Amino acid sequence: MSTLYLHHPSFAGHKTPPGHPECPDRLRAIDQMLEHEKFQPLERDSAPYGSIEQAALAHPEAHVTDIRSAIPASGIVHLDGDTSVSPGSWEAAMRAVGAACLAVDEVFQGKVRNAFSAARPPGHHAEKARAMGFCLFNNAAVATRWAQTTYGAERVAIIDFDVHHGNGTQDIFWADRNVLYCSTHQMPLYPGTGAFNETGTSNNIVNAPLHAGDGSHEFREAIDTAILPRLDDFRPDLIVISAGFDAHLRDPLGGLRLVEADFAWITNKLMEVADRHCNGRVVSLLEGGYDLDALARCVAVHVAALMTG
Repeated sequence: MSTLYLHHPSFAGHKTPPGHPECPDRLRAIDQMLEHEKFQPLERDSAPYGSIEQAALAHPEAHVTDIRSAIPASGIVHLDGDTSVSPGSWEAAMRAVGAACLAVDEVFQGKVRNAFSAARPPGHHAEKARAMGFCLFNNAAVATRWAQTTYGAERVAIIDFDVHHGNGTQDIFWADRNVLYCSTHQMPLYPGTGAFNETGTSNNIVNAPLHAGDGSHEFREAIDTAILPRLDDFRPDLIVISAGFDAHLRDPLGGLRLVEADFAWITNKLMEVADRHCNGRVVSLLEGGYDLDALARCVAVHVAALMTG
């Protein structure tokens, strides 16, 4: 079966202030890279417009409508020091939600083997009732809840290798024994969460923090020793990847020193787990990555691994 690539022009309509790292050029770099001949076998589709009800699977509906109410008719409105909305932000955010749900639909219905959504704004910092860290809605959490409610998924694993800890995902699933959240990230670093001893009420949170300057060896050791054994024990029905590429050595917002081969390696490792336990079902959702060239090259190896695994 094939790999689905979800994207939409509206993602570029979410404008951020000049010089902001989470900018529309990120997706232009990815789209240009994935036009290469070797990616022609990808199944390509437009991200559908998600619903308030889908977003409310992970967030209180009042919070969702509050975000909609904050969208300006013109200009940019700041929700906090680094999170903002513009006139195009609502459509972008709702299509990111729609893409997450469609990706789950396609893999559970057996139409594709796995899926990658190149959407923005990203999601893993969005807590239950708080937009933050460039994120409005938590796309990985929405995908997980959609799999649970629509397809009866009993166990969903979320793997997050962004350089920043996914505090929002941890917040949403802190007390859900049916969701395993595993994260490698740099610490100390924004948002300040993700210590080893943050394990959830059912020991369903696995944090494997890394230090500034850590590279391939430390990253792969953390995955091999702290995360992969827990994944096999959990036996997920679906693996959701919060695919952040800002742990790359060229990224301006982090201090880890990963290279493209590390992202191909972790993708292959996760696909092996998916093959063992959930018929290969993997949904990957874009998170961070702010050096445009490094982001494009990392996405390329990640998607190539999804296609060939």
